[in-house]
Amino acid sequence: MGKVYERIDGRLRDFVEAQPMFFVATAPLSKDGHVNLSPKGGADTFAVFDEHTVAYLDLGGSHAETIAHLRENGRITLMWCAFWGPPKIVRVHGRGDVVFRDDPRFGALLARFPRPGQPSVRAVIVVTAEQVSDSCGYKVPLMEPVGDRALHGEYFGRKTDEEFAAYCEAKDFNGQSIDGLPALPLPLPPLPDPAPAPTPTPVGARRHG
Repeated sequence: MGKVYERIDGRLRDFVEAQPMFFVATAPLSKDGHVNLSPKGGADTFAVFDEHTVAYLDLGGSHAETIAHLRENGRITLMWCAFWGPPKIVRVHGRGDVVFRDDPRFGALLARFPRPGQPSVRAVIVVTAEQVSDSCGYKVPLMEPVGDRALHGEYFGRKTDEEFAAYCEAKDFNGQSIDGLPALPLPLPPLPDPAPAPTPTPVGARRHG
């Protein structure tokens, strides 16, 4: 039976951090607007900040639907599925905040991820959980992960930040959503200077203390 939780506790945190991918759902306020569902992969793009806050890196691509919807109304749902081991689905329903490159918070937030220097980071999406729930996932198929695809990093890794900004401006649905909502601010602000790395956790300290 599924349950509703007040927080992302240690057990739920261990589960979501162990999954190689998750899904993000958002929608505009208009009844005629397009609902968006996006897969997100790569453990180095996701972080649990505390029992009520998670975040992920918004990387370069041809669309910016999630950004547009969050700028309009803030609603977001994240979902993780167990594709191996015990069947389980976890959802976080909450409010999303888009932290762009020119936001004073950006550098410090970026430094909290395992690989903050990876190419094509457009923004940090910070999600405050309003409801956390799980369910059985009995019909989710069993699959084994092979590994992360290298194509995204290789493609954008060949571009300078100036070339990446030009790429964003050239895409029809970076500056606005497919419904015409404001999305990524263009021209894309340059990356700020790197923030100091977080203080390492002392040896022997609890991982999720």
